[in-house]
Amino acid sequence: MNASQPIVDYRTAPEHYRHVKLGFDGPVATLKIDIDENAGLRPGYKLKLNSYDLGVDVELNDAVNRIRFEHPEVKTVVVTSAKDKVFCSGANIFMLGVSSHAWKVNFCKFTNETRNGLEDSSQHEGLKFLAAVNGACAGGGYELALACDEIVLIDDRSSAVSLPEVPLLGVLPGTGGLTRVTDKRKVRHDLADIFCTSVEGVRGQKAVDWRLVDAVAKPAVFGEKVKERALALAAKSQRPDSAQGVALSPLARTVEAEAIRYQHVTVEIDRAKRLATLVVKAPTGAQPADMAAAQALGDQWFPLAMVRELEDAILHLRTNELDIGLWLIKTSGDAKAVLAMDAFLSAHSQHWLVRQTLGYLRRTLSRLDVSSRSLFALIEPGSCFAGTYLELALACDRSYMLALPDDEAQAPTIMVDEANFGLYPMATGQSRLGRRFYDEQPALDAVRAKAGQPLDADAAFALGLVTANPDDIDWADETRLAIEERVSMSPDSLTGLEANLRFNGKENMVTRVFGRLTAWQNWIFQRPNAVGDKGALKVYGKGDKAAFDWNRV
Repeated sequence: MNASQPIVDYRTAPEHYRHVKLGFDGPVATLKIDIDENAGLRPGYKLKLNSYDLGVDVELNDAVNRIRFEHPEVKTVVVTSAKDKVFCSGANIFMLGVSSHAWKVNFCKFTNETRNGLEDSSQHEGLKFLAAVNGACAGGGYELALACDEIVLIDDRSSAVSLPEVPLLGVLPGTGGLTRVTDKRKVRHDLADIFCTSVEGVRGQKAVDWRLVDAVAKPAVFGEKVKERALALAAKSQRPDSAQGVALSPLARTVEAEAIRYQHVTVEIDRAKRLATLVVKAPTGAQPADMAAAQALGDQWFPLAMVRELEDAILHLRTNELDIGLWLIKTSGDAKAVLAMDAFLSAHSQHWLVRQTLGYLRRTLSRLDVSSRSLFALIEPGSCFAGTYLELALACDRSYMLALPDDEAQAPTIMVDEANFGLYPMATGQSRLGRRFYDEQPALDAVRAKAGQPLDADAAFALGLVTANPDDIDWADETRLAIEERVSMSPDSLTGLEANLRFNGKENMVTRVFGRLTAWQNWIFQRPNAVGDKGALKVYGKGDKAAFDWNRV
């Protein structure tokens, strides 16, 4: 943890918002961006012109989650601005100019996960998003609009959409904007070239013709047009017309010098060894017999409570513990309780609350996949890597499972169930088992044949489900050496290696977003043309002209 900076807390609630306003009208919610320029997360910049920093995205992420769970009747979210003549001017340039490289990359990653989450909810949960662009919309502001299902732009002769990062800042709209312009909006490449190298952007009917927006409307009819499109999107949603929502209460946790403790998740930190151990606990005690009982528990219903804690732990470690390079993933409890949870989720998969909770699990496991940390699973006595919890091990770079051939009662086992065959797809759309075996059917069929059966270390190893199966004589030395070796390696090279190996299947828009974030932005954001003393990011707003090194690299 960087002692000179306060901890970034991803927990918030509407009563603490400084930048986002929510309103509700039947099936349509309105999320207004109204950024307080004096409420930046760090000192040294003002969030003028509805520009944002990490603190704004924390609120945006929380607001969308509250719509998902607290307002199941909402089918369309209209994202718009509360300020006159400006929708959103994107990431705050002065914030980027004074931030460390690690901060910039973590900020971009969380920003993209939030936007990807809009598309994920639209695809899987029927929550639709409409960007009502009622003013200038630039950079990351346009990226937010691009993440919505539709974009309506006000036709007031001044409002435009733009991605001006190349001409203004010497960086690239590659963390989502450029990728969505091509892959999602299918803007012709030569027009995209003009669009991404001009400062003024594109407005009016031309923006429609170039596929940059879906519709334009004059100011007098803009509100009516937005309402019409929002209701049309709502008609495509499978979310309930009326249902009792689940309030998301403040997430309880204790942050200690060497630990983070929640009810169902614990994190132990060993700074000397640069590693953290995450333990996810299984359900305990009587669980609800039906959805009425589950909903009565509210946000304390186990799957929802657990995933909220797991997500917070992942985000906390990512942002506040940069030197902790290896996460050891463990589980604890009764595997049968995990399988019973999976069976309950499967039996009620069409219920809106289950659908939302599965979405939360899917997105949180995806956060694990794209975290630039080494992930090792340790499968020991008392573990419960079964079904949904087995996904935690399958997400890891390696998994070590203790073999106890002479003590069957204490020997750890893992169990596969239907949850492992596609319920929680990765960003590639593949299941983690599919990724593991390159979707080769014989290997997947062999695993499926053992579904529901406890597999000891030797059986799991034979099926290819774990990396190594040392016995109790070799366990301590083998895992210790693997851990020591891993934390001794270059973090930069490991980040590249892990990202490549974790996403070995077909590319899609989401994987390209993260791939370009890792490769392009990591490189461009460190080049003198962007961040040198005379780099475009450094001189922006100071009246000076950037001094570029003209050598092409």
